[in-house]
Formats: sequence, structure tokens, C-alpha cells
Amino acid sequence: MTTDTIEDYADAIGRTETRTELIAADRAAALTATLDLARSLQSGDPLPPGWHWLYFNPFVARSGLGPDGHPKRGGFLPDIKLPRRMWAGGRITYHRPLTIGQQAEKESTILNVVTKSGRAGALVFVTLRHRLMQGGALCIEEEQDIVYREAPAPGAPKPAPAPAPDGAARSSGFTPDPVLLFRFSALTSNGHRIHYDRTYAQQEEDYRDLVVHGPLTATLLQGFATEGTGTRLTRFEFRGMAPLFCDRPFTLEADAVEDGTLSLWARGPDGELAMQASATVESLR
Repeated sequence: MTTDTIEDYADAIGRTETRTELIAADRAAALTATLDLARSLQSGDPLPPGWHWLYFNPFVARSGLGPDGHPKRGGFLPDIKLPRRMWAGGRITYHRPLTIGQQAEKESTILNVVTKSGRAGALVFVTLRHRLMQGGALCIEEEQDIVYREAPAPGAPKPAPAPAPDGAARSSGFTPDPVLLFRFSALTSNGHRIHYDRTYAQQEEDYRDLVVHGPLTATLLQGFATEGTGTRLTRFEFRGMAPLFCDRPFTLEADAVEDGTLSLWARGPDGELAMQASATVESLR
């Protein structure tokens, strides 16, 4: 794979937008119910890691949507013509938790746009930086990787996924269902049809079934990183490796914590590596 020019999108680099939103308690409570968690969240509580993805997502008018359910190209993000768009991964630093029930500000900046070409055709990688603040204090810094790509040729073989690591120190099973995917789409204002329109997912984007959201898997891994450990998450990095699908159980797995860091991953139902991640944690004591 060779790097080509970014000249066509150079004017997008450095572009910034700012949004302000209430970290509403009812939305956090709705995700609690969606994930069937026992916890009860209310105003004044810290927002769990990854749950900031519930907020700052514009609900675009139906006339402003493309055929895939995403907002039409242009606006803040560069007007990239490639038809497929995916959230490939990211890196998050948690300086302090957002507080539920208070206003927060999100500043987003386009850090880079890179065009590459290879056997799969053209690819465009967009890297965004998000800074989330509350009361003038920086709470979360995040870099988000978005990839745009060409649609695969009809009948083209799918690449074989890598196997997930063996020897996890702990694991937890999870089974996504259509209602879960629909509710997570609604809570994150994600109109991408691969998550709730089975006909579109299969016939237009050539998936075997409804696709589990990458941010949903990453949110589950962030909660799993500190579950029952008496620690809090300070940094999380993740990369999507292979899709997970509706009604097919997958497993969250992790190594033991060593010097405050651990490796985590999501193992698909056939043993494939669906998402790889690393976490840095610190003691709550």
C-alpha cells in the first residue's frame, strides 16, 4: 500500500467545530437499561468511560441523509466521495470524568486526511481530535480514526480475520440482539442502516447480518477493563479488526493488569479477533 496525495483534502485539515450539550441523566439511564446493567445513574454521578459517545451527535433532518443513513457528505468533515465509511478506532485519555446533569463542551478538529491505495482500492483516512470540557476543565481528549473506502467488487473474497489471542486472564460473554442495536443507534443518533436494516446490510453492503456498532463493542470493553478491579480507566486505545453480527455471541477478554496496563480484545463466535484494545488504569484508593 502506498501513500498518495492529500492535496484534494488539504483545506479540511485544521477545520474546527464546537458543540455544547447537557450531559443529560435520562440518556445515561437509557443506556443503562439498554445494556441491562444493575447500576442507577443520576445527576451528579460521573459518566462511565465511553458513554460520552451518547452526546454531541447532531440529529440531521431526513432530507440531509444519504442512502446509507449517514448525513450527506460535506459540512465539517471533508466531502469524500468513497461510498463506505467506518469508525476504525481511536485513542482516548480520561483526565477526569464528565459529570451527569451539567453542561459540557466538545471541540473537534480535523488533524489529518490521508489517501492511500492498495489491492482493495482507494482508502481515505481522516483523523479527528475531540476535547471535551466541563466548567472550563479538560475532561476527555480523544483521537478518532475514520476510514472511507470503495465498495468491494461483487463476489470479491473477504479477507480472513486474524485469530484472537489465547490465554485470557478473564472473560465475559455478550450476545447482541436487534433491539439492542436499534436502541444503541437511537441513543447515539447513528442512522447507518447496517445496524438496523437487515436487507440493506446484506444486499447493499454485503454483510451476513446486522452489524454491531464498533463504539458499542469499545464501550463494553472499557467497562470490562475495570469491572471488579477497584481501578479507574485513564487511557484506552482500540482498533476494529473484524465485524461482529446480531444474534451471534462474542466474548470480551483481557490479560492480567501489569504495571497499570492491560491488553483487551473482543473474540468473535468463530474465534476471530473482532477488536483489539489496550487500557491504562489506576487504583481508586
